[in-house]
Amino acid sequence: MQKQLTIRLQPAKANDQLAVKEAIAATQGIKPDAITGFQLLKKSIDARGRQVMINLTLNAFIHEPFHPAAPEKFEFKDVTHAPKSVIIIGAGPAGLFAALKLIESGIKPILLERGKDVKSRRRDLAALNKEGIIHPDSNYCFGEGGAGTYSDGKLYTRSNKRGNINRILALFCHFGAPENILSDAHPHIGTNKLPQIITAMREQIIACGGQVHFEHKLTDIITENNKIKKLITANGNSFSADAYLLATGHSARDIFELLHNNNILIEAKPFALGVRAEHPQALIDSIQYHCNSRSEHLPPASYSLVEQVNDKGVFSFCMCPGGIIAPASTNKDELVVNGWSPSKRNNPYANSGMVVQVTHEDAAAALKHLKLPADHPLLFMYFQQMVERKAYTAGGGQFKAPAQRLVDFCEKKVTGSLPANSYIPGLNSTDLYDVLPGFIAHTLRDGFRKFGKKMKGYYSNEAVIVATESRTSSPVRIPRDAEKGHHPQLSNLYPCGEGAGYAGGIVSAAMDGERVADWVRTNLIIS
Repeated sequence: MQKQLTIRLQPAKANDQLAVKEAIAATQGIKPDAITGFQLLKKSIDARGRQVMINLTLNAFIHEPFHPAAPEKFEFKDVTHAPKSVIIIGAGPAGLFAALKLIESGIKPILLERGKDVKSRRRDLAALNKEGIIHPDSNYCFGEGGAGTYSDGKLYTRSNKRGNINRILALFCHFGAPENILSDAHPHIGTNKLPQIITAMREQIIACGGQVHFEHKLTDIITENNKIKKLITANGNSFSADAYLLATGHSARDIFELLHNNNILIEAKPFALGVRAEHPQALIDSIQYHCNSRSEHLPPASYSLVEQVNDKGVFSFCMCPGGIIAPASTNKDELVVNGWSPSKRNNPYANSGMVVQVTHEDAAAALKHLKLPADHPLLFMYFQQMVERKAYTAGGGQFKAPAQRLVDFCEKKVTGSLPANSYIPGLNSTDLYDVLPGFIAHTLRDGFRKFGKKMKGYYSNEAVIVATESRTSSPVRIPRDAEKGHHPQLSNLYPCGEGAGYAGGIVSAAMDGERVADWVRTNLIIS
């Protein structure tokens, strides 16, 4: 028979197959040799007590041959001569997963990506990190695979009502991801492994008759009778299809401006802004695991923090154990930082975005010189730009970042020397109260003090905070019909993913891509 059960073991035993079998047998009152095998369904760490425990949910095979469930199969059709085609603008997770879903439905996808292929992006990232040279269409945000490819590859999401998370993870495995992402409570692939997976997805799309066009930035939208007639790209090419799926990501400001200038409805969307906080990973391990030295059977520790400060939310975002802080800018005079981890998470530092909610009133007050109404569709985008430009100037150019030790920041002391850190372009000791809007700085200060009471040792001058973490989500929402998915003005335009304001990470963007692809399929069949 098969039995699904959950057991709790110490880390060393949880990584020992014989010990796991013995624990299963003990729960059933049988001998270990009656267990012919088991399949791991879910694995999570419980570090709330003094003794760290591992929770394992398993499907155990008892007195019957071990036949683990086979990997999910996917049927990708030949769409070379499909009667219907869809143009997808953007080859991030929303665009790629939408393309694969359309192929399964017998519809031909044509992807237009402003950036380069995933391999070619590496050279531009090296130039940005080492020389301070930015390519505006090939960087951490733009290019094949989207922002998540070279900024971590975390696959954890709470958006389980938006789609089938297990299907998305199974698709990643189909294209080469390790199978442990199917069972880990917080799955992670790593920036060093994602590029090969993204390449395999693209090769599948092309093998099925889909098209992928790199360095094709959308520059104009031609409409007629409340529909898109064709798209124009920067190299002068034009493209037409039965439907158009817009999946350009949270940093495509030129697309937001293009829509706005063409009187295509968009809306301002509140977001969060702040800094990256970096601690020694050993310090975070000791806090979270209640130990002097982390066990070899435990991964580098992470954390999740949230507080209310003067009716504002301040919280950790995109926590990267064993990670690196990187310049995620898209323009030469603006500074954005983000974090990522390799698959082994073996860097000596841990970093996380620490951000504050920004309201319409906050942004309008900060931009009062522009005299913008609080409901201006580009209000939050302009606010982002303002802070990023101040950060670039304060850093001293070439994407050096303004920074301060954490306690010094909270006590309003300008840091003399900064600790060793992971940020390759370099840090510049700065009073961050001169960089961040006042309400952000003061909320962060109070938030850090509260976080220090939750995590003893977190509030430390061993930590450095780096400005500015400002691309937490899209500053714009592109509206769509709740039933049919298309834009309220243009019946063949389908806003999608993080850039349209409907996702917040790789998996949620992928799920939204599939959801929109289903809408497109249904509407094309009906029409």
